[in-house]
Amino acid sequence: MAAARVDKQGIPAYIMGPRLVLMLSVLALTLLGFVMIYSTSSVIALASASADAVATVDPMADTLSQIKFAVAGIVIALVVWKFVPYSIWRGNLVWAVWLLAFVLLVATMFSGAGEDEWGAQRWLVLGPASLQPSEFAKIALVLVAARLFDDFREGALSVPQFFVMVFLLVLAPVLVILGPQSDLGTAMICVVGILAVMWLGEVPARTMLIVVGVVVALGLVGILGTEYRRERLMVFLNPWNDGEGGYGNGYQLIHSLYALAGGGLFGVGLGNSHEKYLYLTQSDTDFIFAIIGEELGLVGALAVIALFLLVLWAGMRIARTAPDNFGTMVAGGCTIMIVFQAFLNIAMVMGWFPVVGKPLPFISSGGSSLIATFIMVALILSVSQGAVDDSLAPARRRADLRVVRAEPDEPRSGGSRGGAGTGGSGRAGRRGGSASSAPSGGIGWDAVSSRSRRGDNADAGRSGSSGSSARRGRR
Repeated sequence: MAAARVDKQGIPAYIMGPRLVLMLSVLALTLLGFVMIYSTSSVIALASASADAVATVDPMADTLSQIKFAVAGIVIALVVWKFVPYSIWRGNLVWAVWLLAFVLLVATMFSGAGEDEWGAQRWLVLGPASLQPSEFAKIALVLVAARLFDDFREGALSVPQFFVMVFLLVLAPVLVILGPQSDLGTAMICVVGILAVMWLGEVPARTMLIVVGVVVALGLVGILGTEYRRERLMVFLNPWNDGEGGYGNGYQLIHSLYALAGGGLFGVGLGNSHEKYLYLTQSDTDFIFAIIGEELGLVGALAVIALFLLVLWAGMRIARTAPDNFGTMVAGGCTIMIVFQAFLNIAMVMGWFPVVGKPLPFISSGGSSLIATFIMVALILSVSQGAVDDSLAPARRRADLRVVRAEPDEPRSGGSRGGAGTGGSGRAGRRGGSASSAPSGGIGWDAVSSRSRRGDNADAGRSGSSGSSARRGRR
């Protein structure tokens, strides 16, 4: 069997390759996001300003804000990747993370600090800053779900305990997001992440089908049981038939389709979009993919899709090489959650799914989503780091060996040459030397681990028995 290729640090290629693909894909998507946010937000800022205030408008303001969020997210991600081993989430810290996320969700629901935007109360205002707690709740739910399924597989939880904890710690936050916060998009992403954890945790197929059926039923109730969601569903089927001739709820989707159709194969050119001039609202956030399609064409849109497919491939390869099942569930759950959100946004922009108001990861403008997504990438890389440590452990143990020089016995004077040799062999056995000691030079080598110093007594016992066997043979 051929040895695995390694880099200069001894990291196998099957670990380093997916890691590099993941980081380069995320970098490319983030840089593209900066460019597209500047292309759209600068026009929005200038068009929204009054004639007297145009000279004072900073067209780079939103782009610089996004860069600051990206820097903060990258710093947090580096800390999580390099200094927080993923195995720490198997401990009690995961409950603290879950509690913080749940408290923020409840605060958004009851404190009056939430802002009603587009039919969903999602934002928590804390002085001059604001954040979207549901973005960070996604991370907590994946970690808790992985912990619960891992404990159940190991027999640490009984069946009743498992189902009670799943309902309280996993389903209850999802219901808060779906109900009081009225955030169907985030609830769907959380459910898909939890289903991914179940699949990677090797839950039986029959159980998976039952859970999927229940989730679909609850989703239909959530959509059909709310008026504005029913209207979005009807508009999704035919945006021009919105009761207002395309100027009602279908307006946004119609102009998204105009942008995609106007881009053609190679686009109208970077910065030359027509729809971003206040025709297509939310063009820098939820519908930024439409502007990519208009300015960069089908080629640019397919390039974005290809980058997300690379993220999916790299993340699942990392999950496959995880040292344990918990790492597989964490890395795979985070990967599927990121990529599902991306394709949910793309389907929404293309009119293949009702509008749910979720941003395109790494590209859309928004601090909470960007930082939370970077943290999920860091968790994936942390699992990859655990695989590196696991693969290098044998080499480190070999490097930790020390060589001990065994001195030969001196022959007794007056004995015959053969007798001296035989006696020497027996004495070597009794004194802890090897029965097949050194050749004529008389120098033997024995590798003894520095982590285990049990050699002297055990070797002496084994060698003594060897010497006794030699004496019985001479008799």
